[in-house]
Amino acid sequence: MADADDVRRLALALPHVVEIDSDGFDFRVADKGFVWSYPERRPGKPRVLRTDIAVLYVGDEAEKQALLLGEPEKFFTTRGYDGLPLVMLWLARVDVDRLDELVTDAWRMRAPETLAVGIDGGARSVDA
Repeated sequence: MADADDVRRLALALPHVVEIDSDGFDFRVADKGFVWSYPERRPGKPRVLRTDIAVLYVGDEAEKQALLLGEPEKFFTTRGYDGLPLVMLWLARVDVDRLDELVTDAWRMRAPETLAVGIDGGARSVDA
């Protein structure tokens, strides 16, 4: 099972990542978000940052649908994210190795090509 501390450790292990001050977690590369806490919105109530759920950049609608349909017990979306290349992930439902792959892929899609060249298909070593 993964958690917010794992997200933080994995994201910060990637080059040129900046953590934005937040009540949860929020990571960017080249001023582009790639993983952050899910800002849950409920009618008539203040927004709540859910650190048990990560929002991940996935690149395109095809990848989003593949994750949602292929692993519905782990990934979900809401109407607020319709048309956006983003999915939500229940952190407790993935292991750290899978989370590492997802965070690295999200970073790779948002990082400038000159930065992403150094990351070899998620093969970097991060202590779990």
